[in-house]
Amino acid sequence: MNENHYSQAARYIQNKIGEAPEIGLILGSGLGVLADEIENAVKMPYEEIPGFPVSTVEGHAGQLVYGTLKGARVIAMQGRFHFYEGYDMQKVVFPVRVLQQIGIKTLIVTNAAGGINEQFQPGDLMLITDHINNMGTNPLIGPNEEQFGVRFPDLSQAYSRKLLELARETAAEIGVPVREGVYVANTGPVYETPAEIRMLRTWGGDAVGMSTVPEVVTARHAGLDVLGISCISNMAAGILDQPLSHDEVIETTEKVKSSFLSLVKETIAKIAKAGAAS
Repeated sequence: MNENHYSQAARYIQNKIGEAPEIGLILGSGLGVLADEIENAVKMPYEEIPGFPVSTVEGHAGQLVYGTLKGARVIAMQGRFHFYEGYDMQKVVFPVRVLQQIGIKTLIVTNAAGGINEQFQPGDLMLITDHINNMGTNPLIGPNEEQFGVRFPDLSQAYSRKLLELARETAAEIGVPVREGVYVANTGPVYETPAEIRMLRTWGGDAVGMSTVPEVVTARHAGLDVLGISCISNMAAGILDQPLSHDEVIETTEKVKSSFLSLVKETIAKIAKAGAAS
């Protein structure tokens, strides 16, 4: 991807907003409701931003929303892009590069995921402690974009320990129970077979989805701190012996909306406070 493509999109966004955002948010299936909580909102449909793809998945509104949330300047992707939609990896992660260019230092990624860990239940919120890239590709393949990061980035802390601790503290304070675990990314768009889920459990996976990992890899390449949160929208294939559907994903995320909003908003407040104190 040409550096000018990022710059054009960044300039467009910068001309629409005031001060640079501190925190970027990527909101997954059914979780875009968080963007509706942003105050003094400036909304930018993806199709109006130079170089941006367009989200095609139900439950993804398809716009950037800038404003303030719990005292922090934030910019939220209300809907993301997926490899299974036919976009190449550079398009999938294009917005992360642009958000980094306009000034974010922290990225919060959310998704709806299938539960692999049999202790989980639909509606649980899981803090992502690590991930497994099972997509068969990587957004950093190709010439290294030196303006963003090194050729061989370190992912030993793909998810910030400091942000994880802040999220744990927040969950305990507001009484929202959370799980923790490893997120596995597959390409989709099919849901996994029961045999594949048994394999992923053997690997150490706790939840599975079709997103997130490309954005996190790209964010870490650029030195951004990342916090990941999964909404366990259904149990993965073979656990409850029932068919899986996207309708169930949206239905479950709607039920957990209140807890999800509280956790993310109060965690943002802590991040903003910690940033002001440092």
